[in-house]
Amino acid sequence: MDKLQGKAITVTGGKGFLGQHLIRTLLSSGCRNVMVADLPEYDLVSLADVKRMYEDLNPDIVIHLAAKVGGIGFNQENPASLFYENAMMGIQLVHEGYAHSIEKFVALGTICAYPKFTPVPFREDDIWNGYPEETNAPYGLAKKMMLVQSQAYRQQYGFNSIFLLPVNLYGPGDNFSFRSSHVIPALIRKFHLANLLARGDFDAIAADFEWNKDAEVIIDNSLMAITQASSKTDILKVLEHYGISHSLSHSSRSVVEIWGTGSATREFFYVEDAAEAIVAATKSYDKSDPVNIGAGFEISIKDLVTLIVNLMRFDGEVTWDRSKPDGQPRRMLDTTKARMEFDFTARTSFREGLVKTIEWYTKGEEGHRA
Repeated sequence: MDKLQGKAITVTGGKGFLGQHLIRTLLSSGCRNVMVADLPEYDLVSLADVKRMYEDLNPDIVIHLAAKVGGIGFNQENPASLFYENAMMGIQLVHEGYAHSIEKFVALGTICAYPKFTPVPFREDDIWNGYPEETNAPYGLAKKMMLVQSQAYRQQYGFNSIFLLPVNLYGPGDNFSFRSSHVIPALIRKFHLANLLARGDFDAIAADFEWNKDAEVIIDNSLMAITQASSKTDILKVLEHYGISHSLSHSSRSVVEIWGTGSATREFFYVEDAAEAIVAATKSYDKSDPVNIGAGFEISIKDLVTLIVNLMRFDGEVTWDRSKPDGQPRRMLDTTKARMEFDFTARTSFREGLVKTIEWYTKGEEGHRA
């Protein structure tokens, strides 16, 4: 019999990108008592709300996905809140889980917890061999404290808490807001908007900003808001703010500016595969050592841009803003332990996952945004 059937499972952050996919995976695997702990019902930074969540939902297992998270720009602007909110959520959820005698706590960490110059592929034994990349450090270290806490509570109290380290996630339903998105959704959206600009479809551009809830932006100390009534001049100004513009040499072609040099490498993990890995670990892994979960490959940002350009049939120009940070030089996980401990191997090829993500987003006017 499946170890999770009949268990009351609470997923924090269950309304989010990964959370929605995880809940579907749990339900499809036979779990019937799956609950969500998320805003606005529960503010997990608040101890009172954490206590109330445990009393209300009475879980056997908690899978903690909730996080305050974003890309490089968001990290640079919000280091204090990233550290505080993620640390407080983790510390309080683990402790109250122990206090309520739950059977298992599954903590989701982050690849940002690894040292900046970790040898590639990243192995779990390397996690303490240096300081994280600076723009990611507050978030990465806050998440890393759950590993310390999990191991301490297992040692002192026998509390069953495990710690998983996922790599960069992507897939349908991701966060595409320019304010806080990661690299793949940000790039897909940039090239989508650039294609719309090349066609002169300003109504679709305005609709895109309204759907992503980032239609308001401060430019030159003035607040601008993109609506269906906005002038072409205002829309062009906002697009330029985000690195999207008309080509000077050809008005029907667009230019997309990308941060950094393109030399950094990243590993990307399709969200449905990530959900399967978390379920497999929840069923079968009960040790204190952290475990990487990922796809086990790396691609440079430059090659990623080239692939997205081809898949999206972008016929414009790409430029690089080398004054912006690349972030950590390389990221790729060694996923041997996940395969050995709970028989997990990612199934979705990167190209396949990228095509699904692009189709989900670019066909949104007729689909998910309706």
